Amino acid sequence: IKVRDTYCPNAKISILSNATQIHRPEIREALSKFDNNIQKLDTVSPLYINKVDRPQGHYDVEEQIKNLTLFNGHVIIQTMFMDGELGGESVCNTTPEYVEPYIEALKRINPSKVMIYTIDRETPVEGLSKATPEVLDAIAEKIRKAGFECSVSY
Repeated sequence: IKVRDTYCPNAKISILSNATQIHRPEIREALSKFDNNIQKLDTVSPLYINKVDRPQGHYDVEEQIKNLTLFNGHVIIQTMFMDGELGGESVCNTTPEYVEPYIEALKRINPSKVMIYTIDRETPVEGLSKATPEVLDAIAEKIRKAGFECSVSY
């Protein structure tokens, strides 16, 4: 930040984090110094997170949401939506059963922006596929109707 302030004071500095350490006050303080504090939240379903994201150690979605609210709006939420199967089970998080609670969580977090996207490269397991542009656009529209700026990447 000091280098930016000295040589490129108009440049924005961004950070992308998986948000697993935001329970630590010193981490939140450091992340808050970035112009674009981008934190991941792929779903609010504990079953989905354990199946797809496979967190190591303790991970509680409700705690994550509460910790994301501690940024007081100085946070951008980034979320990946996808389709397909993993181990014979659906990993489609684009349905209302996932999207509606996710939007309710956004209302609690109150991010400055939401970024949604889908799979962009080959995945480590077979059976996963991109969410279609039409599906992503529909989710983005719901997010916007909830009052949030939302960008979409296909």
